[in-house]
Amino acid sequence: MKSKHPKGLPYLFFTEMWERFGYYLILGIFVLYLIEPQGIGGGLGFPDKDADDIFGTFIALTYLTPFIGGFLADRVLGYIKSIYLGGILMAAGYIGLGVFTDKPFFYTSLALIVIGNGFFKPTISTLLGNLYSEEPYKANKDSGYNIFYMGINIGAFICNIIAAFMRNKFGWGEAFITAGVGMLLGLVIFTIGRKHYIHAAQMKPVQEGDTKLSEILLKVFGPAIIAGVVGWFVPTMIFGSNIFGSTNTDAFIFACIPVIYFYVSLYLKANPLEKPSIGALLSIFLVSMFFWAVFKQNGTALTRWANYYTDRSVSESVEKPLAALFLVEEKSYETKDVNVYDDQFRSQKAEDGSALKEQGKDIYFRNISNEEKTKLESKNDNNVFLYNTELFQSINPFWVIVLTPVVVGFWALLRRKGKEPLTPSKIVLGLFISALSCLVMVGAVYAGQNGLVKVSALWLFASYGVITVGELCLSPMGLSFVSKLSPARLTALMMGGFFLANSVGNKLSGILASTWYNYENKANYFLVNFALLIFATLLGLSMLKRLNKIMKEKGH
Repeated sequence: MKSKHPKGLPYLFFTEMWERFGYYLILGIFVLYLIEPQGIGGGLGFPDKDADDIFGTFIALTYLTPFIGGFLADRVLGYIKSIYLGGILMAAGYIGLGVFTDKPFFYTSLALIVIGNGFFKPTISTLLGNLYSEEPYKANKDSGYNIFYMGINIGAFICNIIAAFMRNKFGWGEAFITAGVGMLLGLVIFTIGRKHYIHAAQMKPVQEGDTKLSEILLKVFGPAIIAGVVGWFVPTMIFGSNIFGSTNTDAFIFACIPVIYFYVSLYLKANPLEKPSIGALLSIFLVSMFFWAVFKQNGTALTRWANYYTDRSVSESVEKPLAALFLVEEKSYETKDVNVYDDQFRSQKAEDGSALKEQGKDIYFRNISNEEKTKLESKNDNNVFLYNTELFQSINPFWVIVLTPVVVGFWALLRRKGKEPLTPSKIVLGLFISALSCLVMVGAVYAGQNGLVKVSALWLFASYGVITVGELCLSPMGLSFVSKLSPARLTALMMGGFFLANSVGNKLSGILASTWYNYENKANYFLVNFALLIFATLLGLSMLKRLNKIMKEKGH
C-alpha cells in the first residue's frame, strides 16, 4: 500500500524543525537580551519600549522579505538554491549575534537573518506543497501541512530549554551561537533528503503575462526602499514627530505600501480564471494579519508577564536536579545592590545603557505573596531558584505538539462523515478561538490584583493552550490555502504574500506591546487584543460564504 505522504516529508520536517529551532531560540531571549543592562548584565541596555519596537520591526522584516525571496525562488534561483542561501545567511546572522556585541554588528547580524529568512521561509513551504500536488498525496495536503507545522513547533519547544542551559552556564553569546549550529544541522538534513524532492523543485516555465524580475525591482522593491527612507526621515522633518510612534514603524509602514499595492494590482490585472483565487487569498491575508498581531506578543507582552507577574519559583523536589542541569536561574533573597525598577517593572538605566543601582531585593521579590516571603525568610540558604523566563516560550509549541494529532484527527473524523469544514471556515474559527485566549489573560490580571501579587504559571499555560487551538485552525490552514488556490505561476509569490500578512501583523504586535505601559489596569490591554480578534472574526464571517464558494469552484 502506497504511503499517504511523500517520502520527502520527513526531511523537510526536520530541516524546518532545526531552522525554527534557531529562529525561536533567539526570539525567546531577544527582548530579555535587549533590556538587560550593559556591563555585568551583558545585555544591550535598551529601554523596554524601544526593545518592543525593535523586536516588532525585526520579526516584521523577517516575514516581509519572503515577498522578494519567493519571487526569486520561482523565477531565478530555484527552490534548492534558495533554501541553501537562506539557511547559510541565517546561520551567519545567529552566530554574529553571539560573537559581536557592538550595536552596528548587532543590526548587521539581524539584517542577515532577515534576508536569509526571505529566501528560506516561502521556498520550503512551497516545496512541500509541490510534493502534495499529485495523487495519491493531494487529498492529504492539509494533514501534511499540519505534520510539517508540528516539526516547526518541536524546534520551537526544545530551543528554549537549550537557550536556558546555554545562557545560565555560558552566557548570551553562546546561546545565540547555538541557534546558528541548529540552522547548519538543518541544512545537512536537507542535503541528505534532496533526492526525494528534487523532482518537485523545478522552476515554473515562463508564461505569457508573468511578472518580470525587472518589473518587481523597478515597481515594487525599489519603491519600497525609497518609501522606507521617506518614512524614516520625512515625518519628523515635516511634523516634528513620528506618525506611528517611532522612526522604525514609520519606515516599515511606508515601505509596505508599494508591496501591498503590488498584490492588489495582481488581483486587478488578473484574468477571469485567476481573479477569484487571488481575491480569496488577499481576503485571508487581511484577516490573518490580526491574528499575528496578537499571537506574536508571546515574545514581548507575554514574556514580560512571565518575567514579572508570574510565579517562577522552582519546587524543592526538582530544585537540585534542575539547578544541576542549568535550566533555572539562581537568585539571592537578601539585601544588596540591585537594579532600579519603576512601578511597572521597567529597568531604569543611565544614558549609556548601564543599570542604575539601589539597596534592596531583586525585582522578582517585589510582588511575591506573603506566604512565599515567610517561606524564604525562614530558609537558612539565601539561594532561590527560578525557572528561566524563556522557558515559558516553550508552552505554545508544547501545546502544538500535543494538540496537532487531536486537531488532525478531529478534521479526519469530520472528513469521513462528510462534514469537514472548508479551509476558510477553519481559519475564521481559529480567529474566534484565539480571541478567547485574551480573556484568559484578563482573568490572570484580576487573579494577581493587577500585579500586586504574582499568579500561577497555569494562567499562561491556559492562555497559550487556547490560542494554540486557534493557531492550528489558522496558520497551517493558511499555508495549505495558499498552496491550493494560487495560480501555478504565482505560487511562491503568493506564499510570500501570506508571509507579508504575517509581517504586518508582527509589526502591529510590537506596536501593541509598546503600549503596555499606557494601561495602568493591564486587563484593558488584553481586552484591546480581544476586540481586535473579534473584529477580524466578524470580518472573516462577512466573507466566508464567498470564500467557500470559490474553494468549491476550484475543486477543493
